[in-house]
Amino acid sequence: VQLQASGGGLVQAGDSLRLSCAASGRTFGTRIMGWFRQAPGKEREFVAAVRFGDNTYYADSVKGRFTISRDGGKNAVYLQMNSLKPEDTAVYYCAAKDGGSSQVITGYNYWGQGTLVTVSS
Repeated sequence: VQLQASGGGLVQAGDSLRLSCAASGRTFGTRIMGWFRQAPGKEREFVAAVRFGDNTYYADSVKGRFTISRDGGKNAVYLQMNSLKPEDTAVYYCAAKDGGSSQVITGYNYWGQGTLVTVSS
């Protein structure tokens, strides 16, 4: 599975962005798709995930502001980010795993290249 993330950019606090992740290779209909982020000097952290069947999971820091969705027909997953804050600034990565806990980074075997989101105050 190859993942290609896009949609990052420079925005102001309160703005919105939509990240996209296109998957190619094997179909991912039974996979868990997630978004993680890594800010400078910090560890990579869970942001959101969607499982087959469309159950979704979010980090507390983004609940109510971010929405993850997937389009199985297009082999894509999206992250709609609203009410962005400067602390959301990070490189955002999409990832895929076969099973297990959606919020745990362990087991995510496939990663996109990352897309930078910068939120100015």
